[in-house]
Amino acid sequence: MRCKNGILLLLLCVPLSVLADADGERAALARLIHELDGLEPLVAAAQAQADQDGRVHFQYDWLLLDIERIKLGIQEHLTSPRQARRIQPLQGDYRR
Repeated sequence: MRCKNGILLLLLCVPLSVLADADGERAALARLIHELDGLEPLVAAAQAQADQDGRVHFQYDWLLLDIERIKLGIQEHLTSPRQARRIQPLQGDYRR
């Protein structure tokens, strides 16, 4: 019986944790952009220490482009309107 009560308690708690806090999400995404900005000097330091004579080279420029692409995607989400846009309804009747 104790297991069933635990499962019931878990099921009651899940919906509360699923409700997203929009401001909390925005703050977390802004922190994520800040953290991604902090990666750029680390990438530059790693690139400066890379073995130029090695057979295989890590593509630091690709990594930087991907980091920038991720940041842009997050920024797009942050700057997009919070509510759906109002659109004009379709005419619907195309015959005369």
